[in-house]
Amino acid sequence: MTSTQLNSGQLSPAERIIVPLDVATQAAAIALMDQLPQVTFWKVGLELFVSSGPAILDILKSRQKRIFLDLKLHDIPNTVAGACRAAARYGVDLLTLHATAGKSALQAAQVAVQAEAEQVKLTPPTLLAITVLTSLSSRELAFDLKIPLELPEYALQMALLAQASGLKGAVCSPQEVAQLRQVCGENFLLVCPGVRPTGSRSGDQQRSLTPSAAINAGADYLVIGRPITTATDPGIIFEQICQELTTALSG
Repeated sequence: MTSTQLNSGQLSPAERIIVPLDVATQAAAIALMDQLPQVTFWKVGLELFVSSGPAILDILKSRQKRIFLDLKLHDIPNTVAGACRAAARYGVDLLTLHATAGKSALQAAQVAVQAEAEQVKLTPPTLLAITVLTSLSSRELAFDLKIPLELPEYALQMALLAQASGLKGAVCSPQEVAQLRQVCGENFLLVCPGVRPTGSRSGDQQRSLTPSAAINAGADYLVIGRPITTATDPGIIFEQICQELTTALSG
């Protein structure tokens, strides 16, 4: 899948929702996939990837699903590049690393995935820079991490660093997406976790919006987990969110 195909412009509402496989085992992941056959895009994070390894990616590909490999890599440039090089062999669509790894690491990662994907004749994953984790509040950024910038400005600076380093997209909270869209342009892919439908508990998400508000603010993709996956009937909740997005996009 190419970067052009990842652009959300011609996608249906259902295709713009990424559902996390935030479970501990491969068996639990398969059970969740079986509950939600209509989901086309799944996220594999650290817990499941450490538990099951790349086998879960093979299962997703066998079902013709798109894959967001959310490993949030953060290390010295050589190590980040090596990890991205290895991940490029999996044929995933999206792969994350922290913008705070720095420009050298971001550039090395981009070079690595391009070279390795060409070597193995696969489309390279689109690298997404993590700007600010959605679990962090402005207070934590200022008092715990000693970042002197206001949170929206810091998220923007991280996105601009990623863009200047050759990356094609970033992950940000829905509350920062409008500013990032305005400054980074229409061709910069923006993925928003922490999206919560009206009436859902925010949990550990400090900076959330509803699905329709996030899409209207400029998000390409929405990562929506617990409101769907912990529901009594996940399929009904998924369809309700799709309907909300249909209304938002048609307006």
